[in-house]
Amino acid sequence: METAVLLVMARHFALLSLLAFGGGNTVLPEMHRQAVEVSGWLTDQQFADLFAIAQAAPGPNILIVTLIGWQVAGLAGALVATAAICAPACTLTYIVAHLWERFRDRPWRRVVQRGLAPVTIGIVAAGAFVVAQTVDRSLVAALLTLATVAVSMWGRINPLWVLVLGGIVGAAGWV
Repeated sequence: METAVLLVMARHFALLSLLAFGGGNTVLPEMHRQAVEVSGWLTDQQFADLFAIAQAAPGPNILIVTLIGWQVAGLAGALVATAAICAPACTLTYIVAHLWERFRDRPWRRVVQRGLAPVTIGIVAAGAFVVAQTVDRSLVAALLTLATVAVSMWGRINPLWVLVLGGIVGAAGWV
């Protein structure tokens, strides 16, 4: 049983790693769909909690994959999920970086880069929307999300203060 889950997890995260242009958050909607809706490994709330922990912890934002693996199958799940999300992307990045540098003067390279940037931004925004839908179940939570967006976009406040505020609001039971 556990081996089957590990194989499904490895296949799923390996495929996602090849699509994660711009980082792990670009595949967040698909990660959520697979973990919550298709496989039933997590609830919406568990997914949102793991996402919050992954974002609050220092280190790469792809930490959520390790946490999902841990939640689903313990240490073996964490190791399999982490290896599956990292190995294919690292291998592909190594190969593409060499080719990308080789073609640095080609006009098509700039065109491809210009096309990938807005697509990546759209995918990241979709990921943010998916996570917001899972956690914004009250007016206070929705207002906190909107305030965080505003502060992040136009404020000059260190994001750690926003995290502290979110923790206080959550500890007080207001969301």
